[in-house]
Order: sequence, then structure tokens, then C-alpha cells
Amino acid sequence: LVLDMGCGTGVLAILAARRGAGRVVAIDNNPWAVENTKENTQRNNCTGIDVLLGEIPVIPDLSFDLILANINRNVLLEQIPCYAKVTGSGGRILLSGFFAEDLPAIEACSAQNGFRLTGTRIKNNWVAAKFNR
Repeated sequence: LVLDMGCGTGVLAILAARRGAGRVVAIDNNPWAVENTKENTQRNNCTGIDVLLGEIPVIPDLSFDLILANINRNVLLEQIPCYAKVTGSGGRILLSGFFAEDLPAIEACSAQNGFRLTGTRIKNNWVAAKFNR
């Protein structure tokens, strides 16, 4: 089960579905992004993706194996504790959308919430970071 938090165009949700995720939940607080994600999932013949409008409170009461979030530093720091509540044992979070100088704060917040940094990629000062439970 995969959560794409802040799904935007739905590209990460679509990728997760195409890579074999049985079910994907895609959430965004922007109505345009939700409509865009729905359209893109249809155009890419992806099923099993639930697209929801809202923020943290609309996350279903489920245990996710993987959370994908391409969001800025401040939102990630606010939301990581919420991700911890819905990430199952052995689950992972993949975070991006922040700068290299923000990694220590993101790593510290993640560690406080039971996640361990297991990998990073940095390109042009942008970071993608993988955390495991």
C-alpha cells in the first residue's frame, strides 16, 4: 500500500501503480492537482489509485508500506510525525523537494519519529532521501 502525499500531477502514484503497488492513495490539497491526477491516471490506464482532496486528516486509517512526498522542508517537518502514525513496521518514506542544507533537519525529525536515513541522492542541491522503519 502506497501513499503519494502532495500528489500534484500524480506521476509518483502512477509510477507506484506501474511498479506493482496493489493500491495507491494519492492526496493533494489543491483541487486542480486532484483533477489533474485523476485525468493522468485515466490516460495512463492505471487502476487501484484512490485520489483524495485534502491534507493530513483525509489520510485513510491504513498502514502504508511506502510514503512518497515531494514537498518543501517546512511541510515535510510538519507532516513527518503524521507519516510515522500511518507507516507500518518495515515501512519506508521517500522524501524529496528540499535542499541539501535542509537534510539534517529532515533527518533529525525523521529519527525522532522512528525512521532511519538509508540513502540520499543530491542533484543541483535538491535532495531525495530514503528512510526505513
